[in-house]
Amino acid sequence: MVTISDERCKRCGICIAFCPTKVFTPDAEGFPLITSEEKCIGCRLCEIRCPDIAIKVGAK
Repeated sequence: MVTISDERCKRCGICIAFCPTKVFTPDAEGFPLITSEEKCIGCRLCEIRCPDIAIKVGAK
């Protein structure tokens, strides 16, 4: 399960760029929406690369 903190996310797009399975899609303001969570392979690249510690990847 992937969660993104509205308060911490600065809409930089790093998570979108690094996700190998394209789980995220940016909304009109650049906030990453989780549109394909079933594709998540749990690699945690989004969580590791997020400079704002806004993403958590947990067990499905």
